Amino acid sequence: MANTNDLLNRINQHYSKMSKGQKLLSTYITDNYDKAVFLTAAKMGEVVGVSESTVVRFATSLGYKGYPEFQKALEELVRNKLNSVQRMEVTYGRISQSKILQTVLESDADKIKTTLEKIDQNAFELAVSTILSAKHIYIVGIRSCAPLASFLGFYLNLMFDDVRLLTTNSSSELFEQMVRIGKEDVIIGISFPRYSMRTLKALEFANNRSAKVITITDSIHSPMNLYSSCNLIADSDMASIVDSLVAPLSVINALVVALCMKKQKQVAGTLTMLEDIWDEYQVYENDEINCIDDSIKAHYAKLEDMDS
Repeated sequence: MANTNDLLNRINQHYSKMSKGQKLLSTYITDNYDKAVFLTAAKMGEVVGVSESTVVRFATSLGYKGYPEFQKALEELVRNKLNSVQRMEVTYGRISQSKILQTVLESDADKIKTTLEKIDQNAFELAVSTILSAKHIYIVGIRSCAPLASFLGFYLNLMFDDVRLLTTNSSSELFEQMVRIGKEDVIIGISFPRYSMRTLKALEFANNRSAKVITITDSIHSPMNLYSSCNLIADSDMASIVDSLVAPLSVINALVVALCMKKQKQVAGTLTMLEDIWDEYQVYENDEINCIDDSIKAHYAKLEDMDS
């Protein structure tokens, strides 16, 4: 895994040999990385007082292929450095008050698009087969990732006999819930910046006991991938008041659908039983239940015909 401070290390290593303009850029970036990350090469040159070509040469002198690759390294640095207050300040500077709805929805749509373009299909298929063959399935997602973990756990419980959603306030409690994890088991860890140390420790614990580790995270450079043999990468917002987890949820949706397709008969049987329970105990409003009943029975009939 690349060092998340790789950019700063490169700057420090090359600083003594830099030109005056490059040193000015180094100082600005080190002190204002939360602002620099949103600047084009031309704009950064304007802010620092150097030419655009100096900015591009600065990027290549640090070993990057060009300014876009340098900017990605800067994004990795910012992703792990910004605290909550800084994230809020950056967001306020990026979004017009009159265009909040449009800006946020367009940004979320873009994250799903970029996730689709770069997600590893082989890793996705490996995740499906690993979950299908696991004896016990553990899921861990903490803080803002807890709803994602809960969503995944809810649907996996419809398909598998032993799904364990880890809920905890301390690392020791996590280990207690995972004490019997072994080589026939899998753990799915979900974490996005700022990364959860408790989630990372849970994955380390599972890896040390030879369990399979699947991660759902935002980058190949994520610390979550230290112990993972299967990484599902989904874009999340780099700097905002709240974490954008739309793309990760879409990846989880796809994972659930793929698993359902592999276990159609079992899922149909479970849902049939649940529908009877929901109806008997009036879990849902009656008109809604009756409507769902008809469509589900028709669907089950098709599945039974396919299996016979």
